[in-house]
Amino acid sequence: MLSAVAELSVESKIFYSVLVFSWTVYLWEAYLAYRQRKIYQSTVQVPTELGKIMDAETFEKSRLYQLDKSSFGFWSGLYSEVEGTLILVLGGIPFLWKISGILIGNANFGPEYEITQSLVFLLLATVFSALTGLPWSIYSTFVIEEKHGFNQQTLGFFLKDAIKKFMVTQCILLPVTSLLLYIIKIGGDYFFIYAWLFTLAVSLVLVTIYADFIAPLFDKFTPLPESELKEDIESMAKDISFPLTKIYVVEGSKRSSHSNAYFYGFFKNKRIVLFDTLLEDYSPINKTTESESEPDAASKSGGENENEDKSKSKNRKQGCNNTEVLAILGHELGHWKLGHTVKNIVISQMNSFLCFFLFAVLIGRKELFSAFGFYDSQPTLIGLMIIFQFIFSPYNELLSFGLTVLSRRFEFQADAFARSLGKASELYSALIKLNKDNLGFPVADWLFSMWHYSHPPLLERLRALKGLKED
Repeated sequence: MLSAVAELSVESKIFYSVLVFSWTVYLWEAYLAYRQRKIYQSTVQVPTELGKIMDAETFEKSRLYQLDKSSFGFWSGLYSEVEGTLILVLGGIPFLWKISGILIGNANFGPEYEITQSLVFLLLATVFSALTGLPWSIYSTFVIEEKHGFNQQTLGFFLKDAIKKFMVTQCILLPVTSLLLYIIKIGGDYFFIYAWLFTLAVSLVLVTIYADFIAPLFDKFTPLPESELKEDIESMAKDISFPLTKIYVVEGSKRSSHSNAYFYGFFKNKRIVLFDTLLEDYSPINKTTESESEPDAASKSGGENENEDKSKSKNRKQGCNNTEVLAILGHELGHWKLGHTVKNIVISQMNSFLCFFLFAVLIGRKELFSAFGFYDSQPTLIGLMIIFQFIFSPYNELLSFGLTVLSRRFEFQADAFARSLGKASELYSALIKLNKDNLGFPVADWLFSMWHYSHPPLLERLRALKGLKED
């Protein structure tokens, strides 16, 4: 066996190493998912320590929702792994490169137009990815999310949205890629520095313009009306010197009943965005359930108790009250005050610089291209794909785990910051409501949680807020 491996060419060793590592990661992820799925299957009663946090009905809904998501994740993950393996084994990447060359040749562009061919290749690859991923996305949205009451979209809206997202992505991806390839081509020995600076500039621009110019193409952003909530948010921001300029409410309810909040912007131009589903007083879903639960005159004459029971089951308000929203924002602003946002940017850019430097070291190795079927040419875009996606994959896995661990630490610190603002009890109740609204399952396998959870499990956060320690 060892002698057979030793006889393989360098190219074959590279190729098979990539396949083996990819399947090793997949099997590891599948094992972790299996452990967590066993938790979903076996934990059918509300644990004693959760008795005051989650009722039996919500617990069961959450369990079934997460069980369905876990099963879906298994099959979609298996398909993705098999598809990726077949693409590599059957030479899908060099085949698509050849097709892109034929297409630009028909338009009277020769092989010297490598950047043009790269853009055609990238367009074809993203079209293929979008088409193969569409059935899975449709199933996730209209079967799983629909079944558990989260989906708010029609199929027409979903498809229109998908097309719009694809077009906007191409409008950004293709010009940025062409400029990056051009910089690498003309950058000389230190091209990796210029490429890194370019990607840094692009990322900063995208973060700056996303909520103002890109996100409104998909969702409606409305300034938060003058209200007690707005005044309280502005007062809290002023107290911690957060340079708040605007507060928006985004119409997330037209897609899903999941809720969220975030802030964005650089320097003295910060904005806060609240999903309407987060706000108890603004969520259209609450208004809908209230109107549906009002009994009419005919129903009052008989079966009053039955209608009352149905009303109680339907009229469960989603979202948080104003004091809880302030506590959530206290947590989010804690990330800013404690420098978590800047730290994440610094880590990201250090990693980006390191990757471009290693790319510069490896890009001249012909065996890397030969291993993936490119024997006569070494296209820069293909080099980026091979090195960043395949060669760096072990490093990327370790980095991802490290960032997950760091993220959990940041979350605890942000919770502690909100507590220092005197909002511990409000954040405590808000976390319970958010977990309930999003059907989060509060019981997790320790290994699955350690590897995957960027946020600490609910019980750990609640214990920390109350100043309790693990038994």
